[in-house]
Amino acid sequence: MRRRPAVLTTAAALAGALTLAGCSGPDSGSGSGSGSTRAELSVNGPYMPQPVSSDMAAGFLTITNKGGAEDELTAVSSDVAGQVTMHSTMGGAMREKTSFAIPAHGQLVFKSGGSHLMFEKLRRTPKQGQTVTVKLTFAKSGPLTVEMPVKSATYNPSTGH
Repeated sequence: MRRRPAVLTTAAALAGALTLAGCSGPDSGSGSGSGSTRAELSVNGPYMPQPVSSDMAAGFLTITNKGGAEDELTAVSSDVAGQVTMHSTMGGAMREKTSFAIPAHGQLVFKSGGSHLMFEKLRRTPKQGQTVTVKLTFAKSGPLTVEMPVKSATYNPSTGH
């Protein structure tokens, strides 16, 4: 019977140490690794097909979240457009959205035929070989600025043409 209190004391001390170790705030540490309790966002494969009209263009990219918390894309802007809107496409119907969730350890994919960005009221028509600067704003994370290359109007990222 004497060992039982020692075991309980050791277990209580271990539980207390683990509790204190878990008390660090979301801004402490580097935030890297799969145990992060915040979003860790990066952008891959951004591109804009050369617009076929002088007032509107589309944009595509993938936002990857390696962190342990979800985030939300809430706004997109660019100096090339009067406004940039976000759209989802489901069952052939395009619908404007005010935000998109980015799941923890997941991705948000904007691709041709699916969710996409619409650059409206173009101030200039981007040409193949140029880049367009795009600012992505999130609910929790800081903004990301992305250089989006302008590709041919028929560019397909899976073939590189």
